[in-house]
Amino acid sequence: MNFLYLIGIVALIVVFYFIAKLIVNYVPRKFFSLISIVLVLISAFLGYKIVDSVMGDIKFNKEKVIRYQNAINGLKLIRDAEVAYKQGTGDYTPDYNKLINFIETGKIPIITVSERVRQVMDRGVMRDQEYKVTDTVGYKALIEDFKDKDFKNMMYVPGTKVKYDLKTGYVEKGTTNKYKAPVFEAKISKSAVLEGMRNDMIKNELQISGIDEINGADIIVGTLEDVKETGNWPPQYDSRKDTDGE
Repeated sequence: MNFLYLIGIVALIVVFYFIAKLIVNYVPRKFFSLISIVLVLISAFLGYKIVDSVMGDIKFNKEKVIRYQNAINGLKLIRDAEVAYKQGTGDYTPDYNKLINFIETGKIPIITVSERVRQVMDRGVMRDQEYKVTDTVGYKALIEDFKDKDFKNMMYVPGTKVKYDLKTGYVEKGTTNKYKAPVFEAKISKSAVLEGMRNDMIKNELQISGIDEINGADIIVGTLEDVKETGNWPPQYDSRKDTDGE
């Protein structure tokens, strides 16, 4: 809610009240009817502005959540495509066409993990030691995981022509045996997602901070600074039902 605006309206009402008292004390009675009509109209206008301000904030927040959810659904789709691409090629890609082509033609391994037991010597005594064995038992077409998703338009925020920014890179990991780990980052600015809505509320969204808010000026999944595949949105955007299909 725009509290400064609301405070301004309340201040006007207070001033209006004192002006009304002065009028009653100093204006001839024959003008009371006309003044009463004017005062009623002014009161109705101020009341309308207060209600409009409150309802405008409620409407903005409702529409904001819907737009953010759509943008996040698109970022999740990009993340799923990047994870699958890395599983099949060992790397990420900033090229949407490569992601789309890989979904249409690529295959990913079907992996099983089984637990086994072996005998090991521990301080002169034989004992059982459990360990896990990972096996590739086959491959499946990746398209099966994406057939109900609009992956051919994954570069756009669902329902719009607003394009996500997608980048990839590498970060150094390890202490003694250092290596380059691939990373990716997909993002869209809040300003682009909220385009056409109230400018004052959009400005506030770019600076907002809280555990139940999307902090910062962008909605992001992944990062170029570390090995990470999560997004910067709060958990409710993962638990909420998709508005445009994930």
